[in-house]
Amino acid sequence: MDVASRYHALKTEIYPWFEPQWLRIKQLFATEKLPHALMVNGAKGIGKLHFASSVAQLVLCHKNANGAACGECRSCQLFSSSGHPDLYHLAPEEGVEQIKVDQVRDLSSFMQSTAQQGGYRVVILDPAEAMNLSAANALLKTLEEPGKNSLLLLLSNQLGQVMPTIKSRCQRVDCPIPERDLAVHWLQQKLSIEAGVASQLLKVVHGAPLLALTFKERGEQELRAEFFVGLKSILQGKTTAIALAPQYAKKDIKLLLSWLYSLLVDVAKLQVAGEGSSIANADMAKMLAALAKRSQAKKVYALADKVQWQRSALLAHQNPNKQLLLEDLLIDWKKLI
Repeated sequence: MDVASRYHALKTEIYPWFEPQWLRIKQLFATEKLPHALMVNGAKGIGKLHFASSVAQLVLCHKNANGAACGECRSCQLFSSSGHPDLYHLAPEEGVEQIKVDQVRDLSSFMQSTAQQGGYRVVILDPAEAMNLSAANALLKTLEEPGKNSLLLLLSNQLGQVMPTIKSRCQRVDCPIPERDLAVHWLQQKLSIEAGVASQLLKVVHGAPLLALTFKERGEQELRAEFFVGLKSILQGKTTAIALAPQYAKKDIKLLLSWLYSLLVDVAKLQVAGEGSSIANADMAKMLAALAKRSQAKKVYALADKVQWQRSALLAHQNPNKQLLLEDLLIDWKKLI
């Protein structure tokens, strides 16, 4: 099996908010009680892959001491050089959202082979909910009979989308959203920004620090600003849903829907608690306050439910016409007033 086809450079880092989970893993490993399968569960953008990679390096290291990989043994050198033969990183192929059954069958063959470095064989599967039904069923046998000295690390951003039979065969490692002060401090250091700016940025990405980084690096901040200007223009009658939808049909539709849903949640908060309530999109406070006053609560809730339903359909790997989907939602957005 070609190592290069299944292994990529994996960054190892234990972020401050992962300290409790890291301590738990180290204790299990030190006492030889580490289970064969872990479900690392938490929101997207908090660093679960980096955490899992650190766990992989720990168990693959030949000389780990004081609960850490040595960084010097042959195994650690292989890990750092992106070519460890006993580590398997499985993710959707480029341009595809699903993990296919053939990929899982290759993984199963790997798990039944002998560790070339004489220690553990480790699989990182990311994300678990990307497996289609056939792929998930193919993984069940491996989870039931993983073989000696093997570890499967399944990462999940949407645990509810993972088959119950898969979840029941894994020990969960729950990773909550980092505490606000901790995340703000970390983001301040990374981006050299003020606490208030970091706090607002975290609100936009629902508290996920690594998403905040990519939000700026990938230009998503500009995309969000442009999209919100478009939404405001629809309300003001300066453009229409039919005109705006084609401009965003080729963008990340799940991301756009998450922003639209966030706005609707803020409107609902303002309608219930008034203008003093804490909202995620504080930079859009004026528009949201006006919308809260002019719209009916039942229409806001109905549209929020509709957006969530469409997001769930996308997460379930349905493939709708994105332009028509956006047109439909933006027409309802205009109807709020």
